[in-house]
Amino acid sequence: MLMASQVRDTINWEAEEYIVREKNAWWYVGLVAASLVFVGLAILVQAWTFLAVIVLSVVALLVYTLRPPRILRYTLTNKGLSEGEKLYDYAEFKAFGIIREGNHFAIVLTPRKRFSPRVTVFFPESQGEEIVDAFGARLPMEEVKLDLLDKLIKFLRI
Repeated sequence: MLMASQVRDTINWEAEEYIVREKNAWWYVGLVAASLVFVGLAILVQAWTFLAVIVLSVVALLVYTLRPPRILRYTLTNKGLSEGEKLYDYAEFKAFGIIREGNHFAIVLTPRKRFSPRVTVFFPESQGEEIVDAFGARLPMEEVKLDLLDKLIKFLRI
């Protein structure tokens, strides 16, 4: 294991904020069909608030899936990981792991706080060893398992 002093002081890279999963026409047909079923159910039981939530959720999902991912700039220093202007201090996390989906690699930071979300940071394969070594010098590495929400998002191709 490398000591923190042996790791380069600053590592910079850029990556997309999330993986774009291809959606064909049938994905959109399924979304409309499921939406119509829920809208029909909401009208049938006269749940107008539920109807509004369904409509807003579908609109938000369409906006999210049609918007291209932003390119984020990351900097790894002795203080922590910077994502643009936001700094994640190493002390906020108890461990890290690596996930791979197709040609995409990501570091997943597991927070110390029980109900805090994990932080996922994509990185280019060409800098992978250097980035993993830098995290490994500061945090223990553990296997990352996808939770139920992650599996659902992957299944729905969101």
